[in-house]
Amino acid sequence: MIVYDLECRSGSHRFEGWFKSSDDFARQKEDGLVSCPYCGSDNVAKAMQAPRLSRKGNQMPTQAAPRRGAPEAAPVEPAELAAPVANAPLPPQAVELMHKLAKMQDEALKESRYVGESFAEDARAIHYGERDAETIHGEATLEQAQELLDEGISVMPLPFPVTPPERNN
Repeated sequence: MIVYDLECRSGSHRFEGWFKSSDDFARQKEDGLVSCPYCGSDNVAKAMQAPRLSRKGNQMPTQAAPRRGAPEAAPVEPAELAAPVANAPLPPQAVELMHKLAKMQDEALKESRYVGESFAEDARAIHYGERDAETIHGEATLEQAQELLDEGISVMPLPFPVTPPERNN
């Protein structure tokens, strides 16, 4: 996602807009889908902004400088900042838990049939009695999974990725 600072040229209002890409912003603006949330004007353009750079995963977070007009926050001591997790070994208990979860998933999948990308439609067919009940697993988008849940069909993500049977050695 790209976050742009936007400015309403009609009322000098400033606000943020989130877009998948620069092209997505241009397309939405061209289609009249970008408008000022304060006055509704579609006379909106990108405002000058400082670059938003992410820190490396192994860098400690730092206290952000206060924005203009914002009340000053109490100083944060370095010991209060979150400890970095990048490049740190997992605690033995976490490793043991992951191994147990992987074994549980492996055992559960022995009693389940892989249906691939047809998971959502197969789950519906089973739920509505159009097919015999069986345990299945496969692939679904977040949107498809949410739709199934909204229909009262129980689904859950697997904790570890599954290799489709046709790709197994």
